[in-house]
Order: sequence, then structure tokens, then C-alpha cells
Amino acid sequence: MNINERASIAAAKKAALEILLHNARGPVQGLPRTAGWGYPEPYTRDLMISALGFLATGNAELADALRRTLEALAVNQTRLGHIPSLAHDPADRGASDTTPLFLFGLALYRRAANPPDFLDEAAQKALTWMQYQSPDDMVMVTQLPTSDWRDEQWVLGYGLYVNTVVYAYLLLYEQDESASQLREMMNRVEIIGEAKNPHQHEGLVSPNKPYYALYSYKIYNSDRFDLLGNSLAILTGIASPDRASKIVAWIEEECVAMGIRGELAVELPPCLFPYIRPQHSDWRLRYAKYNQPGDYHNGGVWPFVCGFYVAACVAADRQELAEEKLLALTALVKPWHEDKAEWGFNEWIKAQTGNPAGRDWQTWSAAMYLYAAQCVETQSTPYFDEIRAASLPGSKHSATR
Repeated sequence: MNINERASIAAAKKAALEILLHNARGPVQGLPRTAGWGYPEPYTRDLMISALGFLATGNAELADALRRTLEALAVNQTRLGHIPSLAHDPADRGASDTTPLFLFGLALYRRAANPPDFLDEAAQKALTWMQYQSPDDMVMVTQLPTSDWRDEQWVLGYGLYVNTVVYAYLLLYEQDESASQLREMMNRVEIIGEAKNPHQHEGLVSPNKPYYALYSYKIYNSDRFDLLGNSLAILTGIASPDRASKIVAWIEEECVAMGIRGELAVELPPCLFPYIRPQHSDWRLRYAKYNQPGDYHNGGVWPFVCGFYVAACVAADRQELAEEKLLALTALVKPWHEDKAEWGFNEWIKAQTGNPAGRDWQTWSAAMYLYAAQCVETQSTPYFDEIRAASLPGSKHSATR
């Protein structure tokens, strides 16, 4: 990187930290807000994902914001162990990713702050809840459509993204045998066609493609590319080093092709592609209003997801590419949308134009920028390095309990 590029990254990091500190105490019970404009509420998934960036800063106020959020989630956890979608509202239930993300965020906080038994009762209840999310009692968990971070995207059954988070927390809580079983199941080829052997379990490896499928369940599946899920598969070690390298190479080739076709105007991948279009069988009527091709969850470019991709490039030993993508992410988070500001750190960007279209000063956009920057600077992926090491056959490790 040249001196101007380094200066731009430094300015973005400074702005990201200022945004996180601005959002650290919001109007709802003093808990962190999800965005500086709009979203004053403490959304569980946003804040648990942001834990990576909070802790990357080493900032005591942000560590305290994470602690307070975890404590609120534990207080509002349901009797059966489910974690609500809003940290302050026990009635806001039904998400498939909030409980695994709580377990993940709690494990990270324990490692950073070193209180090994912090919220242990809540952790055990959450682990029990997650055991019951596997319909065949074989570790891999299922979900209903629109129940994860994509509230306008159908993911049915065994979803890639949620199961990567499950895999991560299983290793962090030393449930190595279950993690090994889940990794083996996810690396099976997904079942295609109407005929399914009842003794053959679904896998998530796409036939004839290097990446993992979006979801699979009995005769239903989707092999559209999920950037967040595949980035987490690389970061956690679900993907072997060889597969990780092939996934990253495939992403870059496809993005070049999309750019040539006018489907992508930025130097970073969309969250989902190929885009779902009205003529496709998985098109939903609501998409015409809320989820057009290249928008929102149907291929919008999300800065927080791109932060995971930058980290995945580091994990895949593509350091030069990771630097290029961090610079692209620096340009992506600059424009503002709602209120004039030097840095927007927007929610999502329209793929075909590069224009921001969501809410500004997003907590997880700022947090994952800081995490991605740290990964590039240190040529490591904090927390995920240990998870990948624990993924190696025969490995023994001391993880957070």
C-alpha cells in the first residue's frame, strides 16, 4: 500500500471507532444502538457480530457495551433457552441465528475479558436450546425462511450461514465431537433431484462448484452463492485450505464477469449471487417491492459481510487480495445516504450503481471494518485462527467454556 492508501484506511478506522462510541449507548435502556440514524434499538444479531470489532479495538467502553448487551440478553432469554432478536425485549422471538450468535459473542467476550464462567447458566440454557434445533438429532440445525439476518430472503432447512456459527461456538465451548460431526455433514455433497435416499443426510457442498450451497433440506435446495456463509466456512476451517483457495478464486472470477455484464459496479462481492429474478422459481412476490435483483438481501453489497470476506481472504492466505479488498471496502463505506457526514458506514449498497441505500452509521458496518483492518494489518484472523486450528484432525485445544 502507498502512503495515501494507508492514510485513507487510518481515517476510516478513526471514523469507525467514533461511530461505535457514538452508538455505544442508545435510548433503549442505555444499550448500544444498531445505527446512528434509525435503528435505535439493540438488535441482537448486529451487536453479537459487532463483538469482533468491539474487541479488536481494545477499547474499554466498547467491551463494556458488549458486556451490557450480553447481560441484557441473558436476562431476557426464554425459559427454554432461546435468545430474543432485541436485547431488551423478551417477546421478540423466532430468529434462527440469535441464539448461536449469543453463544459466539459470549465466547469471544470470555476470551477477551477472561471471566471463564461469565453468564454460564445462560450459556448452558442456550446450548440446550440449540440441541433441539436439529430435527434429526444429528447436530446440523434447521431454520424457517426469513428467520436469520436476511428477513427478505428464503433460506429453508439446513442453512449454511447459521450452521457455520454453530460450528464456531461448538469448538469454542469444547464440544469437539459434535463440531467434527457437523463439519463432516456440511462437507457432504447436497442432494439434488426428487429421489432422496432416506438414509442419506443432506450436505452443503454444491456439486461441480467449489463453494457451499445456500441451504439444503430433503428435496429442496439452493446453490446460489451466500457470501457470508462461505466466508465463515473459510474462517472457521469448515472449508479445507484447498477449498478455501478455490472459493476465493471463484468469487473473484464471478465478480469480474458480473462487472462486465453491468451487474456489479464496485470491487466487492454482493451478499448473494446470481441474483434472483422474476423468471426464477425461487422468486417471491414480495421481492418486487423489497428485494429487487442487486438490492438488499438479493445481491446488495453489505459492508459488514464484506468485512468477513476480507478476513476470509487473509485466512485463505491471499494477503495481497485482502489488502485490495480492504481498500475497496474503505471506498465503499465513505458515501453517506441519510445525513451528511464525512463517512457513511452505510447498511447496504446497490450492486449495479454502488449507491448507498440503507441506514447510515451502522454499528456492524463500522465494527467489521475495524476487524477486517486488523486482520490485514496483522495477517491473522483473531479468534478464528484458534477455531481453524481446532478444526484440524486430532487437534486438542483449550477454548472458552
